[in-house]
Amino acid sequence: MNPAELCLRTATDLAAAVRRRELSAREVVTAHLEQIERVDPSVNAIVTLVADRALEEAAAADERLVSGAAPGPLHGLPVAHKDLHDTAGIRTTYGSPLFADHIPTGDHLVVERLRAAGAITIGKTNVPELGMGSHTVNPVFGATRNPYDLSRSAGGSSGGAGAALAAGMQPIADGSDTGGSLRNPASFNNVVGLRPSPGRVPSWPDKAPWGQLSVKGPMARTVTDVALTLSVLAGPDPRSPLALETPGAVFTGGLDSDVRGLRVAWSPDLGGSVPVEAEVRDVVRGAAEVFAALGCEVEETCPDLSGADEAFLIQRAWQMELAYGPLLDAHRQRMSPDVVWNIEEGRKLAGPDLGRAQLLQAELFHRVREFFQRYDLLLLPVSQVAPFAVELAHPASVDGTAMETYLDWMRSAYLITMTGCPALSVPAGFTPAGLPVGVQMVGPHRRDLAVLRAGYAFEQATLVGERRPAVATADGVRP
Repeated sequence: MNPAELCLRTATDLAAAVRRRELSAREVVTAHLEQIERVDPSVNAIVTLVADRALEEAAAADERLVSGAAPGPLHGLPVAHKDLHDTAGIRTTYGSPLFADHIPTGDHLVVERLRAAGAITIGKTNVPELGMGSHTVNPVFGATRNPYDLSRSAGGSSGGAGAALAAGMQPIADGSDTGGSLRNPASFNNVVGLRPSPGRVPSWPDKAPWGQLSVKGPMARTVTDVALTLSVLAGPDPRSPLALETPGAVFTGGLDSDVRGLRVAWSPDLGGSVPVEAEVRDVVRGAAEVFAALGCEVEETCPDLSGADEAFLIQRAWQMELAYGPLLDAHRQRMSPDVVWNIEEGRKLAGPDLGRAQLLQAELFHRVREFFQRYDLLLLPVSQVAPFAVELAHPASVDGTAMETYLDWMRSAYLITMTGCPALSVPAGFTPAGLPVGVQMVGPHRRDLAVLRAGYAFEQATLVGERRPAVATADGVRP
């Protein structure tokens, strides 16, 4: 098999082939390392590579399988971890020159779980500086480029992960999402990304273990592969006080289900809450039509999201100051203006501000809870724009509305963050210029499996996610 073809097989298929010994872990890892060597110089998704270590681990994995040891569900699958997630003995920079040579002594919990399930670490994926924003560029490694158009952004903050998936450099990925960092790069790269319910994937170490704004989660090229990865990442851990007790095994039972009669709401602009480019609105409208054709009851409507914007901006600023305030005091001149601004916004907050954010989010939760008593699924734009020019810090305007900060164009994702609901980005279409656009599927509180099943039905009906970029094939890199 052509190595590029092997690298575009699903994670589920690859894992099964390794278990059946039709492929060796070494063959799978070697093919992906070759794909990285061929493609990544143009994309810049994998920023730290540990090829020799990965090949040694692959050989050991093959020996364990020959000896009769039971393989894990991800046995032999290569994965590059998000460069915000600590990896023992492997450089982890957080996209900041302050940590350009930082080598952690321990693994983040998501890395622990992937490796315990048999995944083989091949390196790290690029992120924005300190993970702030949905455009992956930083002073250490530069920008990650979109595999579908190398002049465009790959999104962020899990942009390196999304681009690496799209280009066949890894079959699964780990990421994190505060204001859209799993969903936005999934949309930009024509892959699948799930922001799970808070607590679904435990996090450790964590400076704010009681917080629910930021979550860890999976990305992959198919909904089935996202469910497979989630089955490994999910489940309780004593180090994470908000971890849900439901074991990850619930996500291994298959996603095929009858969606006829499902009550589907949709909105092209979150009920008028955000400006959205016309080509993105068209894709969301088309997704609603797909569900109607599948026999669902479809209606254009949206819950009242008022207060979500203010609550998010307050809580995010507080979180940024908590995490990075000491760095600002010591290294202001080595931090980007957007990073400095967001930390300083956190320093302006007082107790009543945090209290107001809690009240606004509580009111939002109950409005959305009541909304999902009438509907089973909500379809929305993931991002308000298609992938934009990689040289831009962020879009200057959206549909004629000026974007004043680096956060403004992400509102279609971060307003949903504040609901606490699971949200899935699924490939849904392309612009006339050939740029990917995903649809955001939001489900009721903690109904992650239901959202995955709806996403699977849509994926099978459309097959949009099967369209891979030219750089991922054996034809070579095309700018």
